[in-house]
Amino acid sequence: MKALTECEVVVMKCIWETDHDMALPEIMEMVNRQYKKEWKPQTVSTFLTRLVKKDFLNMYRQGRSFLYHPLVAELDYGEGQISKCADLWRNNDADLYLGALNKQRRLKKDEIDRIRALIDDMD
Repeated sequence: MKALTECEVVVMKCIWETDHDMALPEIMEMVNRQYKKEWKPQTVSTFLTRLVKKDFLNMYRQGRSFLYHPLVAELDYGEGQISKCADLWRNNDADLYLGALNKQRRLKKDEIDRIRALIDDMD
């Protein structure tokens, strides 16, 4: 899977957060509102074009508008990024990775419970 820039991830996050295909004006409004950007249509359009070329989005015409549909699920992309990060920075040691995560942001009790359940399922 190709890597995304931070700006491309912001655009994808907006698209992933909806349950319908989106047109440029809706994506632009959401990006600017949720991520405190001041991007113009041309800026968002550039990122959308790159995401289509990277096979993260499908673009199709509906009437006079182009709509964008995600081809990669958010969970799949996120898991890939976590795997790369763990592999690169923590030599793929889960305990070191979880320790670093907990140090950066304390794990919540329900997260710890879910991690324990995952470990129990492995036995």
